[in-house]
Amino acid sequence: MQASHKVSAVFDDPNLIGSAGLVPVMRLAQRAGLHDLLGEHLSVPCPNGPVKAAGIVAGMLAGADSIGFVG
Repeated sequence: MQASHKVSAVFDDPNLIGSAGLVPVMRLAQRAGLHDLLGEHLSVPCPNGPVKAAGIVAGMLAGADSIGFVG
């Protein structure tokens, strides 16, 4: 016996994104001033420190358990 049912996903909301990943989250963080805050509060001198720290935040949001899984 075969099923003849078809299933299809419908995204009828124009603001709904089926698979966007970290892009919306990191855009929100940027608009909220994450990079500026990191630049003000990082105490270790590092070239592009705020960008690198934001990358660590993105890795944590994606499920990285340690810094070894980021990058």
